[in-house]
Amino acid sequence: MNENKVVWALSGFGDEISPDPIVQIAVLQALGANHIEVRSAWGTNIVDLSEEDLQRLQGLLSKHNMGVSAIASPIGKVDVSEPVEAEVERLSRAIHAAKTLGTRYIRIFSFYRAEGATAESIRGQVMERMRALASAAEAADVILLHENEKDIYGDTPDRVLDIIETVNSPALRVAWDAANFVQVGVKPFTEGYALLRPYLEYLQVKDARSDDRLVMPAGEGDGEMQATVNALRDDGYAGFASLEPHLADTHHLGGFSGPAAFGVAGRAFNRILDAAGVATR
Repeated sequence: MNENKVVWALSGFGDEISPDPIVQIAVLQALGANHIEVRSAWGTNIVDLSEEDLQRLQGLLSKHNMGVSAIASPIGKVDVSEPVEAEVERLSRAIHAAKTLGTRYIRIFSFYRAEGATAESIRGQVMERMRALASAAEAADVILLHENEKDIYGDTPDRVLDIIETVNSPALRVAWDAANFVQVGVKPFTEGYALLRPYLEYLQVKDARSDDRLVMPAGEGDGEMQATVNALRDDGYAGFASLEPHLADTHHLGGFSGPAAFGVAGRAFNRILDAAGVATR
């Protein structure tokens, strides 16, 4: 390989493939990934896994030489009226899982609001909670990755930037999700890339159509994914690209694709990488 070739680490949400970590690992490795993003195993969310199962998962990943790119926690995917202490406590479990599985990255969100409430009306509560989470992350030497999930406070580029700049913590960075931006009426690259690139530390890979908000394989929607990948390549991005296809089912805590659809998503993203001259490891 050309020593100047841009190389990113390919990963993916294992539980979009199967509840069984063995199947998750096999499919990801067949796609050329040597990392996994852990959201759940054996049907149990990562923050709810018993210590026994967490150790069992760590043993399986180690046996198969599989690294962990991030803990895909549900932290912040609750109404902003919930006590901040509850989310800090759940974050402590996500931090323990991150330490056990050997990653510094933990995916989080920035809170839902009551029906009819405006984003501006919950801003103060959001910032209080995000500061508390970031403080816990700083103390534990981990990095929180804010995902721009639709309908949370930070679902548009300007509000994501508001969170990052207001909290102003080295332990809080951006996970970029093009499909989620499309689903709230944003043109991701055109309207968000320049704003958020200084803080963009992790790439989640899924696309969506703007007309019906349907999630699509990378490059088949309106997520401007080729432009984004090209720009990241030119900017010197060298981090993770994590497949999160959501091609078969979507629910409150995530989505599901199954092995076949996950493979479709992986091959679609590889075509974008090939066009950009980006290799994976």
